[in-house]
Order: sequence, then structure tokens, then C-alpha cells
Amino acid sequence: MKNNTNIDNQSIKNEKKFIFGENSCPVTATMQVLGGKWKAILINAIYHTSPARFGELKRSVKGITQSMLTSQLRELEDDGIISRKIYAEIPPRVEYTLTEFGLTLSPIMLSMAEWGKEYRLKKQKV
Repeated sequence: MKNNTNIDNQSIKNEKKFIFGENSCPVTATMQVLGGKWKAILINAIYHTSPARFGELKRSVKGITQSMLTSQLRELEDDGIISRKIYAEIPPRVEYTLTEFGLTLSPIMLSMAEWGKEYRLKKQKV
């Protein structure tokens, strides 16, 4: 096998340089939507129990306060991840579902769940 340093150096010069900034990194954009303690949990809970009611989410997501739940659901709704449907009943009923755009997170969430399982198993062995 012949090693041609000039060709190797030329290919390095032609490579695209990536700059990972807060406004240019696509992973950062994803984490702005999914980041924080509760959003991924809420997306997962809504995915598995859809349609999910506020009270169900409050009971099933351990440790979240009512104000935090309200805040996180509003942010997810503003980001187009979930939709909120209000029924004109007494008492009022509100249901949350993933939007079509929110459903595109399914493969990501499933991959994260698999990675998390493997990580926990690895940590138990150490």
C-alpha cells in the first residue's frame, strides 16, 4: 500500500470545517426542546398513554409539581410537540396528545430508552 502524504494533506484541506455554536448545532436545537428534567419524561408519558389528561400526568410523573407540569406542557405545546384539546364539559376535561411533528420524536425517544437501559446495566456491573 502506497502512502502519498501530498494527497492525504490535500484531502484534509478539502474537508468541511464544522463550527458548533449555540445557534448552529442541530443537537443544541433538539436539546432546547427535549432538555430539562421533565420534558422527555412528559413526551414519553404522553406517547404511551395518549390521550393523557393533566391529572393522569400529575399522578404518573413522580415528583413534578403542578406549576412545573403546567409550565412544561405549555412549552411543549408552544414548540409544536403536543396538542391540547379542551372539552366543554363540567368539570372541564383537557387531553394532551403528541402532534404529527411530535410523533417524529418516537425513534429518538425509543433510541434514548434503549441507550438508557444499556447504560443502567453497565453501571450495575461496575
